[in-house]
Amino acid sequence: MIATMKNRRASADKLIVVIEDNELVLDATSGLLRSWGFQVVAAKDFAEALRQLADLRRRPDLIVCDYRLSKGTTGVEVIAGLRGAFEIPALLISGDSSCPGGDLARNSYQLLHKPLSVDTFRAALIDACVLAH
Repeated sequence: MIATMKNRRASADKLIVVIEDNELVLDATSGLLRSWGFQVVAAKDFAEALRQLADLRRRPDLIVCDYRLSKGTTGVEVIAGLRGAFEIPALLISGDSSCPGGDLARNSYQLLHKPLSVDTFRAALIDACVLAH
């Protein structure tokens, strides 16, 4: 219980941007992160995420983005766009086996494959230094 409270306090000042065009997945991911104490910007695309961040006037601590987004956009493009405005770590989540894994290491993205367990997601957040052990 004490570790959970400590994690919640440590994550309370962290802002995570979640970009996912599937509304159910967006809601579930955002809800999970909020239940862990994070502040969340939930968006279906790059433009919406940028608008919300501009309204908050705050640099996010992490990007969590799906690889395949609507209108042919990829998560790699969205992360690059957000990193043009902010230097932030990123998690790229994909169910697409053609997702370019080799390029991700060079660009310092962490690639997570769907289906994604809560434990794997939590471990990735710890690795990205936005959640305490």
